Amino acid sequence: MKSLHSLSFHTNNLSGPIPKTIGDLTELQLLHLYNNQLFGSIPSKLGNLKNLTDLQLSGNQLTGSIPASLGNLRNLQTLYLRDNKLSGSIPPELAYLDNLVVLEMDENQFSGHLPENLCQGGKLENFTVNSNKLSGPIPRNLSKCSSFRRVLFDNNSFTGNLSEAFGIYPELQFINLSENDFHGELSSNWGKCENLTDLRIARNNISGNIPPEIGNLRGLLGLDLSSNHLVGQIPKEFRKLTSLVNLFVQNNKISGSIPGEIGSLTKLETLDLSDNVFNGSIPVFIGDYRKLIHLNLSNNRFGQNIPTEIGRITHLNVLDLSHNLHDGEIPPHIPGELGSLTKLETLDLSDNVFNGSIPVFIGDYRKLIHLNLSNNRFGQKIPMEIGRITHLNVLDLSHNLLDGEIPPQLAHLQDLEIINLSHNHLSGRIPKEFKSLTGYVILSYNELEGPIPNNEAFMNASLEGNRGLCGNVTGFQPCERPSSMVKKHSRRKVILVTVLPIMGALVLLCAFIGVLLMCNEIRRVGDIERRDSSDGVDADEDNGLLSISTLHGSALYWDILKATKEFDAVFCIGKGGSGSVYKVQLPSFENVAVKRLHSSFENTHLKSFMNEVRALTRIKHRNIVKLYGFCSNAKHSFLVYEYVERGSLFSILSNEIESKKLDWLKRVNIIKGVAFALSYMHQDCSPPIVHRDISSNNILLDSEYEARVSCANK
Repeated sequence: MKSLHSLSFHTNNLSGPIPKTIGDLTELQLLHLYNNQLFGSIPSKLGNLKNLTDLQLSGNQLTGSIPASLGNLRNLQTLYLRDNKLSGSIPPELAYLDNLVVLEMDENQFSGHLPENLCQGGKLENFTVNSNKLSGPIPRNLSKCSSFRRVLFDNNSFTGNLSEAFGIYPELQFINLSENDFHGELSSNWGKCENLTDLRIARNNISGNIPPEIGNLRGLLGLDLSSNHLVGQIPKEFRKLTSLVNLFVQNNKISGSIPGEIGSLTKLETLDLSDNVFNGSIPVFIGDYRKLIHLNLSNNRFGQNIPTEIGRITHLNVLDLSHNLHDGEIPPHIPGELGSLTKLETLDLSDNVFNGSIPVFIGDYRKLIHLNLSNNRFGQKIPMEIGRITHLNVLDLSHNLLDGEIPPQLAHLQDLEIINLSHNHLSGRIPKEFKSLTGYVILSYNELEGPIPNNEAFMNASLEGNRGLCGNVTGFQPCERPSSMVKKHSRRKVILVTVLPIMGALVLLCAFIGVLLMCNEIRRVGDIERRDSSDGVDADEDNGLLSISTLHGSALYWDILKATKEFDAVFCIGKGGSGSVYKVQLPSFENVAVKRLHSSFENTHLKSFMNEVRALTRIKHRNIVKLYGFCSNAKHSFLVYEYVERGSLFSILSNEIESKKLDWLKRVNIIKGVAFALSYMHQDCSPPIVHRDISSNNILLDSEYEARVSCANK
């Protein structure tokens, strides 16, 4: 056995530790134990195998550190340790392996710095340490390792100036430096790596312009410079990258228009320019990218219409043009030529200014999984043809101007995980067919009425803002039973004949008593006003507190004093520079928030403040805290607001438990709500209202985490 040259047990189901006795096979040249379930540490006795040229231990569950004794294997050409659970630092003794051609240590838990002189033999071609916990700068000698062909350093914490850490590699074909902390600018030397086919430097801190020399890499297939701080424009020299298949430059600060020169990149399959500051129109030559599968131009400043030429890219799976067109002219509609994109799986046109109706050809996108048309100006009815997209997981048509009834055909979408039709003008009943839905249903802020389907999905659905709905759901009145309706109808004639004469007499009697009470009330209010000539109460009589509570202003004044025991500190829920806020439970109304002004504020700012308050009582928007009215007399001055259950965004973010409930979907909805409120105040109010103090303290959240902007100054 000691004369054995080759030992291969790879890709079996072997378990247990690597036997130390293998170190006694001193003539061994090849040892393959990869793709098993071996565990434990690498035996240091393997350092005795001085004739070994090929050692492969990848794809196991080995732990511990690499034994320094492996530095004795001077004839070793390939060392595969990838995909284990090895840890500790990489031993500097590996630098003694002068004949090493392949060193793969990726997907472990190595930490510390890379040792110096790893490439001193000048033969290292394949060096992979990606997906570890390595840190620190790249050793200088690696910048001179001209033998490199494949280098994977991604998903670590390497630092240093990128232009100094890497040099010119004439044989280099593939390099990935993504997900590290490199800084500095991209060196023009990358353009001298003539054999490079894949360059990835995403998710670092690289700044400056994209060097035009990269255009010299005629064989480049993939370029990923995403998620850095790059500025400037796409170099016109990119026209020479005619072999390019994948181009990622998203999440930078690249500006200008897309240069016409890159219209020559007709082999592109993926083009992601999202999250930059590109402007101008989407170029028509994109329609020449016939092999394109993924097109993402979202979060830019592209204006004008979608070019009809995009309809020629018939292999497209992903089309994301969301968050654009803010500065361009409003496009009249989605071009019909897009109807040919029947292989689409994701279509996102959200946060634009599209209007008109949603095109019925979307129903032909039978492979669609994600459809988002939210935050536009689409009107008219929801096309029933959408019900044909049976594999749809996400349907978001929220924040549009859609009207009419919800098509029952949408119930055919049994794979739906989220359906969001909120913030439209939809009316009628929720289709009874919706009882089969199992995903998250959001129908809030429409004009729906009738019974809520009785299934689990609607027990957790978001339905607020639909006053006509009823059912066995928290926050809604139960529906009237059909049997009681029949009984009422059958008895109606008897009731009318019996009750009408009696009611006529009662009406006359009530009118007489009402006149007496009114006279008495006028005398009582007059007494109050004589006691305090400056007493005054104001409120929104049409849609405010008084019309709901059916109380006279002075009666409301005394109810508030009584409910708070004349503003006892027990009822105080917050204090600011101009006053204190109290939670008040009124006898004939739900909770309200009452802000009592400090006397110093009253004396200094009262006149201008009351003029402003009168303007605020006319605001009617679902994302602005409703001001019902105010009271001012010699003793007290206070404001009466809608009570918002969860309090301020600041208090929630300051609470460790509450802040964890505030997931990213809720946070995005909060931002949208604040934006809608400010847009209403600045553009729809006459004269416009400027808030002057937007902060997390002035953003309140209701029970459903909907944002309400408070217009009261602190």
